[in-house]
Amino acid sequence: MASKAPESPELTVRPYQLRDFDKFDQLVVPEDEPSDGADPQWRQVRRWYGLVKSLSWFPNPFQHLFCTYVAEEGDRLRGMIQVSPINHTRSTWRIDRLLLHSLDATLPAPSFTSDVGSQLIRYCLQTIWEARTWLIEIDKDDSRLISLSRHNGFQPLGHRTYWAIAPHILEALAAEEPDLPNLLPVSNADAGLIHQLDTFSMPATVRQVFDRHIPDFKTGMMTSFTRGVRHWFDKVESVRGYVFEPQRKAAIGYFQLYLCRDGSQPHTAELTVHPEYTWLYPELICQMSRSAQAYPAQALRVTSTDYQPEREEYLQTLGAERMEHTVLLSRSVWHKVRESRPLEALQLPVLQGLQPSRKAVPSRFSLLQSLRLMSGRLQDDSEPSMPRSLPHGPRDELQLPPHSQDPNASA
Repeated sequence: MASKAPESPELTVRPYQLRDFDKFDQLVVPEDEPSDGADPQWRQVRRWYGLVKSLSWFPNPFQHLFCTYVAEEGDRLRGMIQVSPINHTRSTWRIDRLLLHSLDATLPAPSFTSDVGSQLIRYCLQTIWEARTWLIEIDKDDSRLISLSRHNGFQPLGHRTYWAIAPHILEALAAEEPDLPNLLPVSNADAGLIHQLDTFSMPATVRQVFDRHIPDFKTGMMTSFTRGVRHWFDKVESVRGYVFEPQRKAAIGYFQLYLCRDGSQPHTAELTVHPEYTWLYPELICQMSRSAQAYPAQALRVTSTDYQPEREEYLQTLGAERMEHTVLLSRSVWHKVRESRPLEALQLPVLQGLQPSRKAVPSRFSLLQSLRLMSGRLQDDSEPSMPRSLPHGPRDELQLPPHSQDPNASA
């Protein structure tokens, strides 16, 4: 399904197709982005494109594995955007990749690039109706892409830093014995504990954007099988564990380690620590260093955010190298539309019919009348067959018939 851009009728945004792989080189790819021939993931998608496309036709865990759209002008690609959900409910989506063509003969390069990027972002916002929040991660030095995101409603959420721990540092840490008496393996039964730890480790604004729940920390049978096959092809081994606090009955630390078996890529780790137990950073990194000694010597990649100063301070003290610094930006699909005319100026016949004919006048509240009505109701509940007449004013008395006229009294 194609959508015409209102500003430029010749520019068309549509889903990615198989024939677009041959036109991929027409895009101006940034230096830090691999091209089609160098990106292993892109080559795998092209090889299995038929299977990947068929999985997007029905609900399954891999329905949005390759959700990509392109901006086309004539027979040339002007831009491409790749998005994916980051939680189980698919309420938050992330822009994984945004590539733009900046060459045009009639328009300045920054203006044309901004127009194409805005059309791609707007198309995703209008097409993917499940998304309530959008997230994008940009290098802090990429001012053009940051400006484009801010122009389309994205606001800064935080900063993320990528670190690399050298192999000789890992070897020195592996010689020490970590003090983790309650280190346990992770299973689906522990999803509630890991979710609670993830909730405590993030500020409220970040937690609202990611919108994670207990199912996000569970692994289904199909997902586990596919992940195992992918790790086998990529020659990657996964190790997970968490630290349990028996007194609080809660998880206070969690790590997931991806170890490369052939040494072709660095090891990576995901680390989550409770803010009140920051002393766990040396112990968990020491435990991960011991696990990495059974594999070829490679650097260990970890991340930190600006709301985790203790982690950044420890990594700096450890001698880790700062590899990349990015900015997280988020955007909600709900916006308050500014009213061009005040509401009182709108002449709506429906609202006029509901307006009162005269100004309301406050009246007195008679306590005596309310008490008499209450006593009458209580008497009616105790004697349901006895008729009575309700009072019509504050001075009226209850009028009860004589006993001679009551059929129950004669009986």
